[in-house]
Amino acid sequence: MDLTAVRTFVTAVDAGQFQEAAVDLSITPQAVSKRIAALEKDLGVRLFTRTARGARLTIDGRAFLPHARDLLRAEERAATSVQRGLRALRVDVVGRRAAPAGLLRDFHRAHPGIGLDVLALYGADTALAAVHNGTIDATFRAVTMPGRQLPDGLAATPVLDEPLQLFTGPAHEFATARAVSLGELAGHRIWMPGNLPGTEWTAYYDELAAAFGLTIDTIGPDFGIESLLDTIAGTPTLATFLSGRTPLVWPAGHQPRLIPLHRPTPVYPHSLIWRTDNPHPALSALRTHLASARAQRVDPAETWTPAWVQRPEQPSRQPM
Repeated sequence: MDLTAVRTFVTAVDAGQFQEAAVDLSITPQAVSKRIAALEKDLGVRLFTRTARGARLTIDGRAFLPHARDLLRAEERAATSVQRGLRALRVDVVGRRAAPAGLLRDFHRAHPGIGLDVLALYGADTALAAVHNGTIDATFRAVTMPGRQLPDGLAATPVLDEPLQLFTGPAHEFATARAVSLGELAGHRIWMPGNLPGTEWTAYYDELAAAFGLTIDTIGPDFGIESLLDTIAGTPTLATFLSGRTPLVWPAGHQPRLIPLHRPTPVYPHSLIWRTDNPHPALSALRTHLASARAQRVDPAETWTPAWVQRPEQPSRQPM
């Protein structure tokens, strides 16, 4: 249905005469008549009865009028939804308990007037495809992954180096330690059932295990972070890696331990990835906020990241 003709119909009704409608629409009375005639042909009914004094709505015209107004209001809402700066910014945070979700919450607190649509997509390939095809505006991911590349037109910038800690129950060998080195973890079972092949976090932990001789066990169904930590808190033989930024509430009676890792401290590198031609003003505001809020990086000599991690600051093709 031609919405221009629908708008002409509604204007003619409100104006009372085709000639007045023509003035309101800045067209000729003949153009008004042609648009109304075309609309009547599409609908298969007469909308007006022509008289010497003008035109009167028919019964069908009266029935169509409220729906015609609804069509025009829907058109206005549709156009408004994608006007620059009015559409909510769509951002993938990997997981709602992950550190990037905390970064986005901080942005929301600083800019409560900016609408956000928060998603948690699975895996870097899915997230990058969503950014590339415009389904989402940005994603937080580890840049890069071995043998991968960012598609043309995407850019990335580091926003957070997240230090990892060792999570244990109160009966674990390292429960009372003030800090643990990665070398001391050799031979101890690190349980991470959420590490599935093909994900960027699995690539990270595989490299960590290879570099320091660690045993990372991925066996078992993944029932979520709460179930994982509940199991580990009750056994002296299991541990896992966790960040102090992960928002968790411990169940009553639990006495879990979060122990710093050092010599070196493993850090998980989060970057923001976006399309370089995305004009959304909230995306620019998010990038500015993350740049200003980024904590001072610790001495690289005291931290560890995989050899494939790079720091792209300018739009370009980068391994991913």
